[in-house]
Amino acid sequence: MTDTGPLTDTGPDRGHPSGAGDHNGEIGSALAPLRERYAHWLQLDAEQVLDDRAEAAQDIRAMQLVLRMERTDPPSWHRALAAAATGAAAICIDERSEPGGPWHEAIRDYCRGHIRKVTRRARGAHWSAAQDLPGITVELAGTEVRVLVPGLVSELDPRISRLQVGGTDVPADDPPTPTAEPDTGLAVLLAAGTSMTLGKAMAQAGHAGMIAVALLADDDQPALATWRTAGCIADARQASAVEWAGLSAELADEDQAWRSARLLAVRDAGFTEVAPGTVTVIAKAPR
Repeated sequence: MTDTGPLTDTGPDRGHPSGAGDHNGEIGSALAPLRERYAHWLQLDAEQVLDDRAEAAQDIRAMQLVLRMERTDPPSWHRALAAAATGAAAICIDERSEPGGPWHEAIRDYCRGHIRKVTRRARGAHWSAAQDLPGITVELAGTEVRVLVPGLVSELDPRISRLQVGGTDVPADDPPTPTAEPDTGLAVLLAAGTSMTLGKAMAQAGHAGMIAVALLADDDQPALATWRTAGCIADARQASAVEWAGLSAELADEDQAWRSARLLAVRDAGFTEVAPGTVTVIAKAPR
């Protein structure tokens, strides 16, 4: 991983980082509810998406993505997306998220509903404070994202609720050299011509990381274990119009697309920036 820094294991309940330790049984069992809902989400029309997304306010759970944005050292657009995908996947297959671990119930309960993600920005002391909460920090060539264990929005820690949701956008930079060989990492492709802010796009990339874990957990445990050991590496970029059209056509049969090419799609509920039911990301999972 020439462009990837280590996963930083900080905050309460410190244990082995993702990929370390002695694991028994299947990886990613907490994501079974997400796997069961994935195909259902893809088949909904826009009106059904609106009906499906309804949740009581007290039941809403979210995973917080904290992007480090220092005034003099802005993050890389592409690496922020990749870090969000890596972190969201890694936190779900960390040993602390397995049965008996301190994060298991939080991950399991989160996956039973909508996998909402909120991207916030932090700098200086606020960034340092975020490191004290349970989660994983991913650093890619100077771009840092802290992915926190999901929980009820109504119980959000004030050290996070005070962080701004807006203002996370930066200009897109040139795509870096891929960190993974073909089929060994997660390839995240944003819809051609997307106008999503970086914060929104990071949330979509995070969804792709989680869906990849959920599907691999059921279909290919050896590939999931290898990917975890490698640090859940991911690369992200925007697709061309031709590329997006071809991938979308393949995903008309999502089961076949997964079996033959490890393709998956992220379909947004439409709370912000995009219309309900929009496919925002197509990703290719590792083998």
